[in-house]
Amino acid sequence: MVGSVPSAAFPVVPPAVPEAASVTSPVPFPRRPLDPDRPAESLRGWYENELGWPTVPGDPLRLRVGVRFDVLDVPAEAGRAALRHLAPGSPVAVRGDRMRLLVAAGSAEELPGILRWLEWDALPLDLTATGAGGAVEAPLPPGGRVRAATAVQGAAVWVRPPVGGCEIEASLPTMSALGGVGGAPDLVRLVDTLATHCHRVRLWRACAQPLAFS
Repeated sequence: MVGSVPSAAFPVVPPAVPEAASVTSPVPFPRRPLDPDRPAESLRGWYENELGWPTVPGDPLRLRVGVRFDVLDVPAEAGRAALRHLAPGSPVAVRGDRMRLLVAAGSAEELPGILRWLEWDALPLDLTATGAGGAVEAPLPPGGRVRAATAVQGAAVWVRPPVGGCEIEASLPTMSALGGVGGAPDLVRLVDTLATHCHRVRLWRACAQPLAFS
């Protein structure tokens, strides 16, 4: 069981926001009309207009990370075991056998320290984080809002899609949730569960490998 993290040993500080990405207030991005004949632009418009999430220019469409959220990337088996630690509105996506969990901006920077405090840092965990300056593939929106022709086999899809018009930050796991303050999920408990199951997945895969005989 994960207890409270001593503030002296592991101070909680507000996540640093890159200067270029400091616009996290509800100021709308320039609107892009949803054009059914241009599905890629419709997808970009859904993220920028309805969700207020910045995207990276170019194709394929990618979401800029570190502005509204960071991303934890784990094996899907480990991710499913940790869903109970998320709020109902916490977005989650899958791509192949990987699961991507959205967490509060700044969490990627906190991850190494959390793993050290939980004594998971000495093990090779298949747990990575993308934070400020990074980008991830943009999953297709739910409900067929963009033509299925834009879908590519193995592309990322939403398991728990974001909801337009809602402030995502309140539902994301964060360090500031330690001690049960507020309604946001606790990032430390989430990471501990993910690390535990990432380790189990690694052991299971190692045992499943055929024995090599010389």
